[in-house]
Amino acid sequence: MLCLIVAVSKNYVIGNKGNIPWKIKGEQKRFKELTTGNTIIMGRRSYDEIGHPLPNRKTILISTTKAVENELCTTAGSLQEALSLVDLTKEDVYVAGGAMLYKEALPLVERMYITHIDLEAEGDTFFPRFNEDDFIKEEDLPMEGEIPYRYTVYRRKTEADRAKEREAEHGSE
Repeated sequence: MLCLIVAVSKNYVIGNKGNIPWKIKGEQKRFKELTTGNTIIMGRRSYDEIGHPLPNRKTILISTTKAVENELCTTAGSLQEALSLVDLTKEDVYVAGGAMLYKEALPLVERMYITHIDLEAEGDTFFPRFNEDDFIKEEDLPMEGEIPYRYTVYRRKTEADRAKEREAEHGSE
């Protein structure tokens, strides 16, 4: 299954000058839990921010200017090429940034794991807006802390979901 994972502020900021603009104890724990043992796809700038492939997962780097090839990382020239390297019927694959890759992947993802950070952040990199009507919010878990946040899971509506919605609309007329 193709998934997307991101932490985003109230004003849709995801980065500032190549860095995550907040430090929240425990917030990245979910990223590690979800992606460990799976494949992540990320753009060059996101990869450069981390500086190395993450342990216990396969990384596919999307880049036309940098190539990394080792047991934990391979490079693809595009999202489509990266997707040709995985079997979405057998594994969860997480698009993990940055902004341009999120925008390209948004119409394709089946599930989104979004951490909504409860602050207006200063930044220069933004998560693209998406139509929430295309998704069902399956989970919305508030987390307390110095800066509160919410773990939210969105699942793309299937044709069966849309049929139920139409049926419910017609049933209420």
